[in-house]
Amino acid sequence: MRRREFVRLAAGAAMTWPLGARAQQRMRKLGVLMIGTENDPDSRLRIAAFHEGLRQLGWQDGRNLHIEYRWAAGRPDLIRQYAGELVALAPDIILGNGTPVVAELKQLTRSIPIVFANVFDPVGMGLVESLSQPRGNITGFSFVTPELIGKCTSLLKDAAPGVTRAALLHSPKINPFYPNLLRDLAAAPRSVALEVVPAAADSVDALRTTIEALARAPGTGLIIGPDGFMIVHISTIAQLAAANRLPGISVYRQFVVEGGLMSYGPDTPDIFRRSADYVDRILKGAAPAELPVQQPTKFEFVVNQKAAGALGLTLSSTLLSLADEVIE
Repeated sequence: MRRREFVRLAAGAAMTWPLGARAQQRMRKLGVLMIGTENDPDSRLRIAAFHEGLRQLGWQDGRNLHIEYRWAAGRPDLIRQYAGELVALAPDIILGNGTPVVAELKQLTRSIPIVFANVFDPVGMGLVESLSQPRGNITGFSFVTPELIGKCTSLLKDAAPGVTRAALLHSPKINPFYPNLLRDLAAAPRSVALEVVPAAADSVDALRTTIEALARAPGTGLIIGPDGFMIVHISTIAQLAAANRLPGISVYRQFVVEGGLMSYGPDTPDIFRRSADYVDRILKGAAPAELPVQQPTKFEFVVNQKAAGALGLTLSSTLLSLADEVIE
């Protein structure tokens, strides 16, 4: 009788145990395709935040979750190769980092749920139908908007009043969205008299040639926008900008750490930490179509005083007071 009673109670407990808890008992498979490299500081911070977010929700790699990582190193050929590899593994869900990555994944699967992190204009790029109702199998967290690039131009002008033209550095091979961004920038009202022009570079040699040419044009500054190729080579860009006395601002904090003048952009580790919540909800049964695309909520403004001094710039107390961090 005691054995029958135990079986009855165990069966009842299984029926009443929360579905989410039961779902975590079997090993789930998560594919992660990052646009950068495994060793760059920004990527390490993002993945650490993502893991922490998963851990807080009860997921741990090797215990109830198997994570397959791929690192595209800002290369279109590796994006295509690794996107294909991850889809072929048929994971329960994929986390895609960067617009080119998610655009490639969208071409390969309509069934595997995809959560994106750091994507530009997901509606304009055709990744989702709308921010509030993504439809399909894709949702996630957007990154830079034209308005944010507009903010960068204002900060650059405040720091370097002599700048009359800002070159938006980008890689045409990896980023299909820059024509959209440049169009939106041209149409947006401007608070400062600063022309924004495209500056293309698809290799380290092209970066050097382009930045040296920009530096020879009086009144030119540099904007490093969202770009997988640029983040991989952000140290080189910062060094070239400093060597050629070119004031610049990036959406990536690492640009300032490596000697660039300023950065202003979303807190990307926070975006990855929040992405873990969508991964958790989808693994527990939510549909991507039901989860609205979210936008950044935290932003960081970082200034390098040493770089300003080397450029002959005196940053105002007002500008410095706005900074979340000042590197001496």
